Amino acid sequence: MNSGRLKEFSLRFFKYFLNGLLLISPIAITVYVIYLVITTLDGFLDLGIPGLGFLVSVTGIALIGYFGSKILMEPILGFIERLLTRAPFIKFIYTSIKDLMEAFVGEKRKFNQPVVVEMGDGLLKPGFMTQEDMAFLGFKGYVAIYMPHSYNFSGNVFLAESSKVRKVDTNATDYMKFIVSGGVTHLEES
Repeated sequence: MNSGRLKEFSLRFFKYFLNGLLLISPIAITVYVIYLVITTLDGFLDLGIPGLGFLVSVTGIALIGYFGSKILMEPILGFIERLLTRAPFIKFIYTSIKDLMEAFVGEKRKFNQPVVVEMGDGLLKPGFMTQEDMAFLGFKGYVAIYMPHSYNFSGNVFLAESSKVRKVDTNATDYMKFIVSGGVTHLEES
């Protein structure tokens, strides 16, 4: 084999190798992480039946979390929250961060209404409606839209005329993945 063909073969082989890594890595890493979690938790309580220690550990941790949050943490966190919301500057920082966290993961999740906003010239921008009525700011007929950035956990809030906003019938979590991935993640049809 001459050096030109060897170089071409090597480049093509390397390309296929990288493609293989791109295909296998997400699956392999996910399976490995799940395996590590299960075997680690199963190892805490070796009950002789594979997986039983995992189930008992997970159930026990959930029960400790439930009772701990109800009996211990709620009163303590309530006291700390009352202190933080009384200080003027600290209140602003604390409530902003708390609202942001609750918008993503709390019981009061705000990003639960996927929408697209007509930007003009056939351009649609995906986002989430966070307020359905902005009259309290003097913008009657407007809604608040949060538009996340792709490959980032930031975004912008825009006020849009409600006539320019269309609700999207899809799962909010999948829609967020779609936006954050830059449109790469595939959405299932509703």
